[in-house]
Amino acid sequence: MTQYSKIFIAGANGMLGTTLQGLVDTSEHLLTDKDVEGEVSFCDIRDLKHTSEVVSKYKPDIILNFAALVDLEYCEQEKDDCYLTNTIAAIHLFNLAKDLNVPYVFISTAGIFGNDKEYYTEEDTPFPLSAYGKSKYYTEQLMQNQGYEKYWIFRAGWMMGGGPLKDKKFVNKIMKQIKSGAKELNVVDDKLGVPTYTKDFARSILRHLQEDLPYGLYNMVSSGDASRYQTAVEMNKFLELGVIINKVTSNFFAEEYSAPRPYSEKLINKSLDDLQRNYMRNWKVCLHEYLKEYFYE
Repeated sequence: MTQYSKIFIAGANGMLGTTLQGLVDTSEHLLTDKDVEGEVSFCDIRDLKHTSEVVSKYKPDIILNFAALVDLEYCEQEKDDCYLTNTIAAIHLFNLAKDLNVPYVFISTAGIFGNDKEYYTEEDTPFPLSAYGKSKYYTEQLMQNQGYEKYWIFRAGWMMGGGPLKDKKFVNKIMKQIKSGAKELNVVDDKLGVPTYTKDFARSILRHLQEDLPYGLYNMVSSGDASRYQTAVEMNKFLELGVIINKVTSNFFAEEYSAPRPYSEKLINKSLDDLQRNYMRNWKVCLHEYLKEYFYE
């Protein structure tokens, strides 16, 4: 799978972590999460002392941090928890990797950008609008200024994956409405991004580790781009649902989704393209595969 024989994985029961479990021999590595099930051991990375004890005892040869708070509204309302999880605990794991002299993998987000452009590469300067975006960007900055270079930062797009039980994002939210009997949906058309499949994302990480991708910061999203409305239309078309989908502006959901969001979160995988190491497929291909596996009846 990779050259690493003892991988410590934080957040192993989340959307991305669950996907990774299906791609590795879980018995060979230490999978942890604050929510324990299956072969996953307990470790809440917000408990810095306990996390240090677990990592020191296991002595991994790489640390993968998939643990994060990703609900933007929750992060705005509970900023202390947001920064404790996404910044302080994330940097603590980075420092534990540094102490062991092993590599560290951190997952960042397209949400670190603001409203000044439509497309962003690694060369653009982030300007996060939300507490969530700020918490991720602060971690990026801290990692890049610690004098320790054995890390990879992978920026994700609009994530989809994990199925109905794990997917907390847009695709599953739409499917939940349809499953509950909705025949008409209102979907925003003024938010742009790149739907990104957790399977492609996890597979790419494993391949990069195996191929010794140069350390550093990488945008890693599916190819192509879409609005939320276009994503919902593609779902409706592929599953032949016959649902009416109405275009609305973000103001329609201003009360429900109050956290600030950028107009565009479209990332371009420039650094991976330059290295000819971009293994991410088109978002429509990935969406169809995901829907067929979990939602097609």
